[in-house]
Amino acid sequence: MKLLVTGGCGYIGSVVTHQLVEAGHEVVVLDDLSTGFDDNLPDEVTFFKADIHDISDVLAPGAGFDGVLHFAGKIEVAESVKRPDLYWHTNVSGTLAVLKAVRTAQVPRMIFSSTGSIYQATDDGLLTEASPVAPTNPYTVTKLTTDMMLAAEASAFGLGAVSLRYFNAAGAVGHLGERHTPESHLIPIVLRVAAGQQDHLKLYGDDYPTADGSTIRDYIHVADLARAHLLALEWIPAGRHEVFNLGNGNGYTSKQVIETAREVTGRPVPVEVAARRPGDFMRSVAGSDKARDVLGWTPQRPALRDIVRDAWDFHQYAFGLA
Repeated sequence: MKLLVTGGCGYIGSVVTHQLVEAGHEVVVLDDLSTGFDDNLPDEVTFFKADIHDISDVLAPGAGFDGVLHFAGKIEVAESVKRPDLYWHTNVSGTLAVLKAVRTAQVPRMIFSSTGSIYQATDDGLLTEASPVAPTNPYTVTKLTTDMMLAAEASAFGLGAVSLRYFNAAGAVGHLGERHTPESHLIPIVLRVAAGQQDHLKLYGDDYPTADGSTIRDYIHVADLARAHLLALEWIPAGRHEVFNLGNGNGYTSKQVIETAREVTGRPVPVEVAARRPGDFMRSVAGSDKARDVLGWTPQRPALRDIVRDAWDFHQYAFGLA
């Protein structure tokens, strides 16, 4: 297939791009490099540095694209609360530009990078595609809005569309890893502390009714996450929009992550316990049975130690610590 990947220079987008090339697809990447890195790209791709609103310059009628994988977007929850206008502009208006170009160029299929953080908390913390959604900040509102736009586009115009709702993407594939600024994800923050780049880690709450008092989250290796995109690309039927959760289905506590990082790195990770953050779930774990049953997807690297080890190898490479 000839495929366009928006945001293909970012963390997840770059891993997917490499897997697409390895699978024999012709890949074009569009990225404005506001948060991505062009050294993440394989040599075989064609790259356009451009704003997502200018996608029609690349995705034009007659260009012969078979699909679009849409990763371009802003992802920081705290920033979205302070500057919601940036999120409406990029994540909503930008996606409308993508959908218009897809429709005009008659592209038959589209994969969207969505999020499991749109779900409402449940008593047992196990979240399926049927769980109620309740976005709590502008970032998650934009993700749910795009899911809804895709459903309408599929119904009205026959687009085959899939929203993949990620839980906590983690780990790395060689030189492809997390390089966010600011960094808000637990594993890379823990590794920054282990590397001596940060004095300590703040643990928000140690009095939850869990085995060790800390919150439980579902961590999924980025390589496993990426592989689901290729499976969904082959599966998508015309005129339907489907949602799939992607996670391990096994949660790990924050303290387990910290202890695993200490074991993997052989370094101390000082922790300062802080008050619970408003709105934090006690437990958030993906029910991914639908992805397994429909797409034939199962995680190949579910062990927390493997995820942290791969992330640590990348961290040392990225920051010259090896």
